[in-house]
Amino acid sequence: MDITFHNTQSGKRERFEPLVPGEVSIYVCGPTVYDFAHIGNAVPAVAFDVLVRLLRLEYPKVTFVRNITDVDDKINAAGIATGRPIGELAQRYAKEYRDDIAALGVIPPDVEPRATGHIAEIIEMIEALIGGGHAYEAEGHVLFHVPSDPAYGSLARRSLEDMLDGARVEVAPYKKDPKDFVLWKPSTPELPGWASPWGRGRPGWHIECSAMIRKHLGPVIDIHGGGSDLTFPHHENESAQSRCVNGGHPSVRYWLHNGMLTMGSGKMSKSVGNIVTIRDLLGRHDGEVLRYALLSGHYRQQLMWDESLAHAQGSLDTLYQALRDTDDGSNETAAGYADAAIDAFPSEVVEALCNDLNTPQALAAMHALAAEVRRTADPESVRVLRAKLLAGGWLLGILTKPAAEYFQGVRESDALQPHVIEALVEERDAARDARDFARADAIRDELAAAGVQLEDGRDGTRWRRA
Repeated sequence: MDITFHNTQSGKRERFEPLVPGEVSIYVCGPTVYDFAHIGNAVPAVAFDVLVRLLRLEYPKVTFVRNITDVDDKINAAGIATGRPIGELAQRYAKEYRDDIAALGVIPPDVEPRATGHIAEIIEMIEALIGGGHAYEAEGHVLFHVPSDPAYGSLARRSLEDMLDGARVEVAPYKKDPKDFVLWKPSTPELPGWASPWGRGRPGWHIECSAMIRKHLGPVIDIHGGGSDLTFPHHENESAQSRCVNGGHPSVRYWLHNGMLTMGSGKMSKSVGNIVTIRDLLGRHDGEVLRYALLSGHYRQQLMWDESLAHAQGSLDTLYQALRDTDDGSNETAAGYADAAIDAFPSEVVEALCNDLNTPQALAAMHALAAEVRRTADPESVRVLRAKLLAGGWLLGILTKPAAEYFQGVRESDALQPHVIEALVEERDAARDARDFARADAIRDELAAAGVQLEDGRDGTRWRRA
């Protein structure tokens, strides 16, 4: 199958071909772990999770690496503010991040490197840059000399004159050029540090990813993903460092960047103060609902979070309803298709994802399948269509629960537990049999007030969370 991506480097849609036939290497920038992750952090986690699932349909070997940034000025500041070691903070919030995105159906990466575990590789890479004339030491710092790289700015398409604006670079007297950025910086006693040829210090942010990629995937990788807010300066600097160590040859063949999630009128970010954490949202919504909302927009486009979330519950309910209405008692889920052959998956869904990971189009194809399931009477045709729907669910990371369990799932905000609801439903059935309709209606109203809807049918009463 042909897979095409919008490559940030070229600015064009390109057909994907791995460097090594049958093998794909992919790296995605992970979180800086000093606090709970907000829902904007889940955008790349979910988008590139779908990408990895798609690639594994076609290629026998896909190696996926997503890092953890566990040494950074933000972590240092949080450690000083709380009086806790950065290692302890990073350990806690890395676990919280994993738990949160696992609740969104994100499969763990093959490798999850941490910056602090790669100090030797970082130092080695910095030494190579100094040796090649691309970096220099100044007052305990080591800096990358931007004018030494003629290709600098090609990823973000910025001229050298435009690069200081928003670049996270410090204008300092020891720099040869104002655009030069830090590879290594000295640490004061209260800050974490490691021994190096330039004294006790710590790595700059950009060199960490370059060193980890080189260590785990090699000098040239197929795909590098991350948020569009990382294109400059982080990915531009990362690209420059790796290119210069590679003798001028690019280190990434396809750069993929996801768009930002917006809340109200602006980008969701901690600095703006308009964030909502994944953890908070999971207390009010099923993880699959959050995932559906994230997939409802194209990964490269801006996503209006409030609007997407408002429609996600009903849309996902529709898919699960098609499964519940045709369930033969097997309680089959999408998980059963994790290792299925490619022809088991609905072609319309696969084709949409092959088209630059077009998840809105893929979801539309899923709803078309669900509609076909509902209007088909032949049992064998229903079985085939259900299988296609579930297989498509695996690719998108949804439909992972038995339908009855999905509709009756418990959230922290739910007022009534399932055993209480079941007892009330039984009491209502008994009241109806006794023609005590006032009591039956009162129970329905009590359940409705607690967010539970009843569905009366020929086979009895079913209930679901609203």
